[in-house]
Amino acid sequence: MGHRVIGVDINPDKVEMLESGRSPIIEARMNELVTEGNRACRLHATTNSVSAVLESDVSFVCVGTPSLRNGKLDLSHIDKVAREIGAALSQKKSRHTFVLRSTVLPGTTESIVLPVLEQASGRRAGTDFTVAYNPEFMREGSAVGDFLQPPYTILGAHDASHLDPLRELYKNTPGRVFETSIAVAEMVKYLSNAYHAVKVTFANEVGTLCKHLNVDAQAVTEIFTSDTRLNVSPAYLSPGFAFGGSCLPKDVRALTYKAKELDLKLPMLESLLPSNVEHVERAVEAVMRSNKRKIAQLGLSFKAGTDDLRESPQVQLVKRLLGEGYEVKVWDQDVSLGRLAGSNRRYIEEVIPHIGSLLSADLAEVLKWSEVVIIGNKSVKKDELSRYLRQDQIVIDLVNLDRKSRPIGGSSYEGICW
Repeated sequence: MGHRVIGVDINPDKVEMLESGRSPIIEARMNELVTEGNRACRLHATTNSVSAVLESDVSFVCVGTPSLRNGKLDLSHIDKVAREIGAALSQKKSRHTFVLRSTVLPGTTESIVLPVLEQASGRRAGTDFTVAYNPEFMREGSAVGDFLQPPYTILGAHDASHLDPLRELYKNTPGRVFETSIAVAEMVKYLSNAYHAVKVTFANEVGTLCKHLNVDAQAVTEIFTSDTRLNVSPAYLSPGFAFGGSCLPKDVRALTYKAKELDLKLPMLESLLPSNVEHVERAVEAVMRSNKRKIAQLGLSFKAGTDDLRESPQVQLVKRLLGEGYEVKVWDQDVSLGRLAGSNRRYIEEVIPHIGSLLSADLAEVLKWSEVVIIGNKSVKKDELSRYLRQDQIVIDLVNLDRKSRPIGGSSYEGICW
């Protein structure tokens, strides 16, 4: 891209290779780029980190963060480099930008790296130097292509003005650029890797089940991934409440039961329902932390716009709260005991037989009576809810209303997992 780059490493063999125009690693297109950078005198390498910092404007820190035996991250390499760069900054007159690229847990950059830099340099972050987090999303084997054509570029900083050097560096890079906080940038990297692990495990478990059922796994996958509305899309990837309804719970149970019949261990599929139950428990715990006793449950069906109460986690939540001795009143514009029929009515009569005494069609009356308001689905309107909320009430949102739809009023607002 025309920049002058100084590579720093403690391994003299790697440094010597880069200095002579050879790539120290096997990676597609790397040799030609290293050779080109060397011939143009834009790529150099050294073991002297102090001189590299003094001769540059931005330091990208890309050292390893391996696992310790207990699973904790080993941050010793980052600590060492931060101290070296800090020592160099103590000698530098011009402003410098420290950019961490290594994968670290949220909070690491600001709570660990930044203090080390300040201590080693005797300078103040934000005044004498700036710190940013810029995670990488490059796969081994296609790192060059992934760098030149990234899915997005994420720039995290405490202050937007600290990102000016990075904006300049990435100004010609394709794809969307997100400017955010350091903690969000750190977490996105972990979210991405965890989701990749989930997808690999899910595909392998489904493939295993297909094989033992004599089903063509490749054909199943081809058809499944062709649905970009639900299957390969942002759908169902926003934090919210537990899943329910007449399909997902019973179908997951059927798959895991069949796996047991086949003597297959599929831990990920087997963990889905227990994880779902734990999410309901988190809602119960949120209510218990409030130290209030009168609870309004707004929304009883598992999805707004329906009266389907079968395996609704909202119903399970009401049942748990009643079991803990809370007083509960329920409002749902789509659910009326008089209109319920068939399996829907039978389900309620079996799970919460006294549901009729809890249901109310009067939203204002339910809200006036309550101390805690649980938003169970998206059926209630923001304006209507805000009109009746009091300052002494606690609002617990289970469905992740978008910020514009969240109620105005209430002494506090809490999302179940946001």
